[in-house]
Amino acid sequence: MNGADAIVRCLEKEGVKYVFGYPGVAIAPFYDSILESDIHTILVRQEQCAAHAASGYTRITGKTGVVAVTSGPGAENLITGIATAFADSIPMVCLTGQVDSHQVGGDVFQEADISGAVESFVKYSYIVRDAKELPRVVREAFHIAGTGRPGPVLIDLPCDIQLQEVPKFEYPEKVSMRTYKPTVEGHAVQIRKVTSELLKAKRPILCVGGGVHLSHAQKEVCEFAHRYGIPAVCTMMGLGVFPTEDPMFYGMVGNNGQKYGNRAMNEADMILMVGARVADRSISQPDLITENKVLVHIDVDPAEIGKNAGASIPLVGDIRHVFRKFLEAEPAADYSEWTSRLDALRTEGKNARLNKHREAEERDLREKNPWVNAASFLRRLSLKMEDNAVYLADVGQNQLWSCANVVIRNGRLLTSGGMGTMGYAVPAAMGAKLADPKRQVIAVCGDGGFQMTMMELATMKQYGIQAKVIVLKNRTLGLVHQYKNLNLEDSFSIVDLGDYPNLEMLTRAYDMHFILLKDTEKMEESIDRFLQDPDSVLMEVDVNPDELA
Repeated sequence: MNGADAIVRCLEKEGVKYVFGYPGVAIAPFYDSILESDIHTILVRQEQCAAHAASGYTRITGKTGVVAVTSGPGAENLITGIATAFADSIPMVCLTGQVDSHQVGGDVFQEADISGAVESFVKYSYIVRDAKELPRVVREAFHIAGTGRPGPVLIDLPCDIQLQEVPKFEYPEKVSMRTYKPTVEGHAVQIRKVTSELLKAKRPILCVGGGVHLSHAQKEVCEFAHRYGIPAVCTMMGLGVFPTEDPMFYGMVGNNGQKYGNRAMNEADMILMVGARVADRSISQPDLITENKVLVHIDVDPAEIGKNAGASIPLVGDIRHVFRKFLEAEPAADYSEWTSRLDALRTEGKNARLNKHREAEERDLREKNPWVNAASFLRRLSLKMEDNAVYLADVGQNQLWSCANVVIRNGRLLTSGGMGTMGYAVPAAMGAKLADPKRQVIAVCGDGGFQMTMMELATMKQYGIQAKVIVLKNRTLGLVHQYKNLNLEDSFSIVDLGDYPNLEMLTRAYDMHFILLKDTEKMEESIDRFLQDPDSVLMEVDVNPDELA
């Protein structure tokens, strides 16, 4: 058994089903060895997409994703995907080929210090010097990636190490690392402090983030809110923890959140920040959430607590464990007056949004405009999607329209939140569909983001991945266009995408079905055709370039 065989054996021990990647000389021994395994390999068309596909797979299965690419430009192309996973705390093991050990540092062909390059956005990185260390390294990598605050781990594999003999293969049953001991159980004293403050509070609120999904604590958090009558809002990454129409859910907060959600946060006297960073996109003025408020910050990562806002009660631990402890308590406070006020604000806000949609549709019909209202279209689409559908929003105006208008029932909304990486949705949709082939998976992109990763339509076709794709086409970099409209006095510099590519001709090239929607009158019919088509299909939806998100 050589090093490459040992790596494959390790992946089998970890229950890996898919490896997303792009081969090359420096990773060739690994890809040769994996032929003897039942592990499936997915050849993406660009390395960044391998990480996004692994991310989509991981976010649906809860299992650590695996990526394998070659050295130099292959590994460098992976960097954005690694950074995206790190920003959103996605567990991932990235295998990168490297030139032979004795050549490292010699500036040889396709050599790059990938370990050094990704240092600031991986949980840990390894450079393997001896093949006999591979079982320990891989076991540790999966442990680090999937525990505590999840994230990517990189293993750099010199080509000669992959070919080196491994005299005896032993995969460690346990991992013991003196310098890595993530806290799982929340401190009992801090938990009692929280329950005590809840008895005093008049206007408490939960603000849930992506950490709730990562800890698989949706059930516990929702039960807590309902049992004790505590209203909830969410960050962008926390969308889907509560169904959109849940009576205890009051929308997304932040710059692009619902007004009634932001008002609820502002008027609360106690905030339970759960698995969410106090980051600029959701909390533009961190000082305000500590002013005349009790701030409880619950997170598995102690580094996040107090980073941007000082918590009255810091609570480090796994969210599912912490909320199981909360559910053992019996707070007797009555928050009905508070929730009644929020109900009125929510009803007013939702009615205003629906009226705005209706007026936009009526205007477009009356004026025979050659486009549809994006916000209205996405709401109608989501209402017709399957109950447990996976909706992937790319980055740009489409993301903001999606987060504000998509109705989530028992499904998921996946997007790139922390890094805001355009081109995420299509490759991530591939991973999500492979994770659960029977589940409806829909990627929604702008025409800018779509063109960054549209080559993955070939991957979808090659492997029979029947995800669906929507391109909101406004022929401009919509969010940049919007920013310049609002902040730079309409100084529209290099935002015009033109009318290319011809998406109908593109789908012919990839042997996909195509639907064009360019007026409100045919919206319902087109959505039905799109969703009922059993195969992969791309729908172009023409939208107004001046429509703001």
